[in-house]
Amino acid sequence: QGYVRMYFVLLSANVSTGENMQNRENNFEIKNDIIEGRNAVIEALRVGRSIDKIFIAKGETDKTLGHIASKAREAGIVVVDADRRKLDNMSVTRAHQGVVALVGVNEYCEVSDILALAGERDEQPFIIVCDEVSDPRNLGAIIRSAECAGAHGVIIPKRRSAGLTAIVGQASAGAAEPLVYGAAAGGSSELWKTDFSGSCAIVIGSEGDGMGRLVRESCDFIVSIPMAGKINSLNASAAASIIMYEVLRQRRG
Repeated sequence: QGYVRMYFVLLSANVSTGENMQNRENNFEIKNDIIEGRNAVIEALRVGRSIDKIFIAKGETDKTLGHIASKAREAGIVVVDADRRKLDNMSVTRAHQGVVALVGVNEYCEVSDILALAGERDEQPFIIVCDEVSDPRNLGAIIRSAECAGAHGVIIPKRRSAGLTAIVGQASAGAAEPLVYGAAAGGSSELWKTDFSGSCAIVIGSEGDGMGRLVRESCDFIVSIPMAGKINSLNASAAASIIMYEVLRQRRG
């Protein structure tokens, strides 16, 4: 009952077909749509996600894997004993922990669905926009923090985005027009002095280049996080978490 749906919005239909490892992993995920790792599979079972089949390492006597197999069978899901080599070949993360689940394709939705969810809760819309976040672990951490902080959705542009890969799964868901806040070092609006009480969209830029120029120019505010140490920047997921929890603090205050 406590699970909160997160919506992921695919903005672009143009798919690049690069040959690097990340794109190969993304393509594998699109074709097979897998969840890897014990905690990730347990969570998928808990929330009732549609799962076609679960592969568990043959000969394993681990209690957690036994629990997964039992819950899966109770839900009518096929459980298959597989040798480690098969699991290794299926794995995208290379950290499957002896269990891989094949699930239905993740369905993306429209921004209107995110706004409708905010309306159902009688809350001001709170949206996270990932502007070409390319590291899937960062994206997974952002999605997890967004769910925990009460965001209504995460927007993920398809082009040059990490997408909903297996790595993300493991690392880890009508209103007034929102103000758009971009996160960037040297921003003119200091985080603690910025008002997030209304409808808002928080833009998190890519790990290397930050927000694109046009995206930055579209923001109403450029927000900076105060730094006290010698390092003057945070990675994308850490910055996103700090900002999201400041939004939550203000809304609960």
